[in-house]
Amino acid sequence: MVPISSIVEIGVGLVGFGIFFLLFGVLLYMDSVLLAFGNILFLCGLAIIIGLRRTFGFFFQKQKLKGTSFFLGGIIIVLLRWPLLGMLLETYGFINLFRSFFPIAFGFLGSLVNISFLNKLFQKFGDTSSAV
Repeated sequence: MVPISSIVEIGVGLVGFGIFFLLFGVLLYMDSVLLAFGNILFLCGLAIIIGLRRTFGFFFQKQKLKGTSFFLGGIIIVLLRWPLLGMLLETYGFINLFRSFFPIAFGFLGSLVNISFLNKLFQKFGDTSSAV
């Protein structure tokens, strides 16, 4: 088992609370305060988990600048109290940023759960063989 430092545990907690506040903000009909708080917690937790240098390196790669601009622009729009437009921009940016990660995640989920509909979906959209 890999030992996890207490700083990384705090980062995971911040990411978890960020996702919780984002989902809670969406459930409460796009409450802009909860969405903004969730965005801030998510980004701070991510920076704590992987470090500031790696976080900036991930978000500001040349091929990911479009996704980064939509994601961070969406956060700014949410902070300016336009939650619906901001969340749409964030979602588009998130999909562009993590596009290369989705086939890996689908492959991992396909290896965990043996459901025929999901297996067909995973085979259609990505390689089901995972490195896990």
